[in-house]
Amino acid sequence: MWICPICNREFTNTNQVHSCRERNLGDFLQGKSALTIELFDHFITEYLQIAPIKVYPTKSMIAKGARINFAYITQLGKNFIDVVFPFKEIYVDNLCFTKIKTVPGSNDHNHYFRMYLKEDVNDEVKMYMKMAYEKSSHDL
Repeated sequence: MWICPICNREFTNTNQVHSCRERNLGDFLQGKSALTIELFDHFITEYLQIAPIKVYPTKSMIAKGARINFAYITQLGKNFIDVVFPFKEIYVDNLCFTKIKTVPGSNDHNHYFRMYLKEDVNDEVKMYMKMAYEKSSHDL
């Protein structure tokens, strides 16, 4: 385990490439609708029931991680949030992903989930949330 001496963030890899620039979660949520903030809070609360995650605001998104990042909120819309789950496999037999795109030059496949209602985080989505967390632990 390596801890960046500038930002104090923990990483699995020594000298992990990252941005130390101070990011504030409030900056991402500022000006967002009450519904969007409620959806964000619900998604994080649901993830915390699966695993002891941390939330890392970055330059362009909000990462969820433990020892490594395993899910990303890429957009906070007026009435939705977009979440990306990166997997090594493609999971086409689902009802929750709006699209699946292979990351160029890699074996990673981003699975996109759009949340409009709290109820959208159903058993199927929770299964993929848990899978993303567990697969990140195996990738260490």
